[in-house]
Amino acid sequence: MGSLLIKDVRLDDRITDILIADGRFKSLEAPAGTVADKVIDASGMAILPPFYNTHTHAAMTLLRGYADDMPLHKWLQEYIWPYEDKLTPQDIREGSRLAVREMIKTGTVFFSDMYFDIEETVDVVRESGMRAAIGVTFVESHSKSQQAEKLELLKHWTDPTGGRITLTVAPHAVYTVGPDLLVRCADTARSLGLKLHIHLCETRKEVDDCLAEHGMTPVRYLDSLGFLGPDVIAAHVVHVDPEEAAILAERGVTISHCPCSNLKLASGFFPYKLLKEAGCRITLGTDGASSNNNLDMREEMKFAALVSKACSGNPEVMPAAEAMDMACRQGAEAFGINAGVIAEGKLADAILVDLSDVRMQPCHHLLSNWVYAAGSSCIDTVICDGNILMEHHEL
Repeated sequence: MGSLLIKDVRLDDRITDILIADGRFKSLEAPAGTVADKVIDASGMAILPPFYNTHTHAAMTLLRGYADDMPLHKWLQEYIWPYEDKLTPQDIREGSRLAVREMIKTGTVFFSDMYFDIEETVDVVRESGMRAAIGVTFVESHSKSQQAEKLELLKHWTDPTGGRITLTVAPHAVYTVGPDLLVRCADTARSLGLKLHIHLCETRKEVDDCLAEHGMTPVRYLDSLGFLGPDVIAAHVVHVDPEEAAILAERGVTISHCPCSNLKLASGFFPYKLLKEAGCRITLGTDGASSNNNLDMREEMKFAALVSKACSGNPEVMPAAEAMDMACRQGAEAFGINAGVIAEGKLADAILVDLSDVRMQPCHHLLSNWVYAAGSSCIDTVICDGNILMEHHEL
């Protein structure tokens, strides 16, 4: 891992030279005459933190546009699950490769995945230079031997990149995983120091079915099992009441808000104000490309901010800097990644944005332009762990 000097770049409201060494930001004001293994002329560009996608299904890029304009449970049961039953490991490798290319192109350097045949996705991430938390997915429809194999995989797996990839334990949802398996997943994750990744309270039907089967809402049900904790990443969390919001905050659960998927599937409106005031950590995810239909986190920031304003009737809710913090710093910190901001000592993850792009002009306020006006085509360069993943739009 060599050193990198980024010259004449805009950082906040000043022009500076930034030195990256040993995978970290060494100096945000490198003195004249600083030398490095590689130099980037970033004049006319701004440096910003990249994105950390806390909930997606990478290989589902293969289902982009396949089953649109229908409710979640019909979409899953009649279209998605039958299609997925036919996917081969090679299919999943190609779907993951397509997803990784799209995420890098749109400024994402980390994603938290939930899918099958994880060896394929791990290998694609290893080749790409990205970071990832790859979920080992559990559902009741898998045989006991399959579940046992997955538990063994978790116990003996080692990261082939030496730090960029981790595994998570990913029971799919309360409607696909029974109580015994949920508890086994939680116990396994905690014994190994891994995160738990689950869909939670995505639809009203999920809540109603859980009430009918267990006499409790999904949040209360998971809490009764001892499942909830600061190691849990809960995707969606659309249908919760104030008491449940307080439970999630007290347990330290991280929420992955997926506004585009929620809107497209008409799952409901995310209760941002309620969860924020309860003290929950809120991050952003894209969900899969079959229900979004892209993996563009910059677009997710804009939707998150606009929907929150509309639902609250208050244009001051979720200002641009707050949306960006959810997409960047909060997502990184939720997975223990010392990144998500441009600061000395932090891991050197960054993007360079072309300020000459028509969507970035005029630049009265850089972050407002980035959240509300820009497109991913504004991204010139993507850096992860001090390594260049894309330069001048070329991977």
